[in-house]
Amino acid sequence: MTFSLVAHCAKTGMFGTAISSSSPAVSARCSYARAGVGAVSSQNITDPTLGPRCLDLMESGLSAAESISKIQSEAIHLEYRQVLSVDNKGKTAIHSGTQSLGIWTQAEGLNVASGGNMLDNRRVPQTIVDAFASAAGHIGDRLIIAMRAGLAAGGEAGPVHSAGMKIVDKYSWPIADLRCDWTEECPIENIAVAWEIYKPQLQAYVQRALDPRDAPSYGVPGDD
Repeated sequence: MTFSLVAHCAKTGMFGTAISSSSPAVSARCSYARAGVGAVSSQNITDPTLGPRCLDLMESGLSAAESISKIQSEAIHLEYRQVLSVDNKGKTAIHSGTQSLGIWTQAEGLNVASGGNMLDNRRVPQTIVDAFASAAGHIGDRLIIAMRAGLAAGGEAGPVHSAGMKIVDKYSWPIADLRCDWTEECPIENIAVAWEIYKPQLQAYVQRALDPRDAPSYGVPGDD
């Protein structure tokens, strides 16, 4: 019911996740990222504890592959789960359980991994990986390009209704966390439009958090 990617920007050190599904509010349950540590997508009959657990393991010094191996050794019902991870070296690892739904598969490259279930075809994750790897610019732009490519390659077997994109940088909070929890239209395009609006303001929101005395104007009525 889902296709996603986790990614690392080697130039900036940022991490990002992007995901879409026929289920509602997919990003709220499945997308995890931690500055300086990594990014994780936990999906397919989701166990929301696996994302934070994988990040904790990577923060303790384990690689993406070691973290996934540790989860495989200790978690239950993993035959029903998919877990994608990327660490701060750009190394990736994926667990896809044998009971993943429908057509399921995965793909990995340096700094990016993708996986999905209930897919239209088995090419979708590799298309996503290739699109991210070949794209330039801000990690947010590359995430959008990759998700659009996955959708164009077939995406999920049925229509998708929710999507999300999360980006972390140097801070304890995400610098972008954009979600479309339900739409009858295209949730990926909904996120793309939100990113176009949010991207030019991103640094201003960071500055407001760090030191509001130097923050730019809010640009709303009553803001003097």
